[in-house]
Amino acid sequence: MQVEHHPLKPFLPSSTRLLMLGSFPPARHRWSMDFFYPNFINDMWRIFGICFHDDKIYFVDEENKTFRKSLIIELLEAKGIGLYDTATEVIRLKNTASDKDLEVVQPTDIHALLQQIPLCTSIVTTGQKATELLCSFFGVEVPKIGSFAETTYEGKVMHLYRMPSSSRAYPMKVEKKAEFYKQMFMAEGLI
Repeated sequence: MQVEHHPLKPFLPSSTRLLMLGSFPPARHRWSMDFFYPNFINDMWRIFGICFHDDKIYFVDEENKTFRKSLIIELLEAKGIGLYDTATEVIRLKNTASDKDLEVVQPTDIHALLQQIPLCTSIVTTGQKATELLCSFFGVEVPKIGSFAETTYEGKVMHLYRMPSSSRAYPMKVEKKAEFYKQMFMAEGLI
C-alpha cells in the first residue's frame, strides 16, 4: 500500500474566523477542479450555494461538470472561511474516497494551522473521521451532527462543529444538509 501525501496547501485567508476540515481529498482522477471538495458529485459547493445564495447551482458549472472556483474563493475570502483536512498522509485501503477506507498515517498539525489564523474561533468538520481526529486533538467528546463542542485553546473559546458529510454516500438530501450548515454559519455571524 502506497502512502499518499496531501496534494493541496491549506487555504487560509488572513481573515479566517472559521476553519473547515475534511478528512482527505479523493484520488486525483475524481477531481473536477484543483481545489478542495473537487469531486463533481460531492455536494459541498451546492450546500454553499444554498446557504449563501439560495441557489444550489450558484457555484456549479454544469456544462463543464466542474465548479466555479473563482467565485468560491471570493466568497471564502469575504466570509473568512479557511479550508484544509485532518490528515496530511493516508493509505487508501480500497480504491475509494470513503473515510472508512482511509488509514491515517500522519494527522494534520492542527496547532500549526491555528497559529497561521489567529482570528479563528470555530472549526467545522465535514465527516466522521475528520471529527474524530479533531476531537482527539482537543480532547473533547464527539458532538452530535449539527451541534458543537466548546473548548478553550490558547486562551480563547473555540466551537468545534460537526456537520453532515457532503458526500453523496451520506444518506441525506443536499437541502437538508444545507439546513445544518446554514444554522452554523448564522450562529457564527457569517450569514
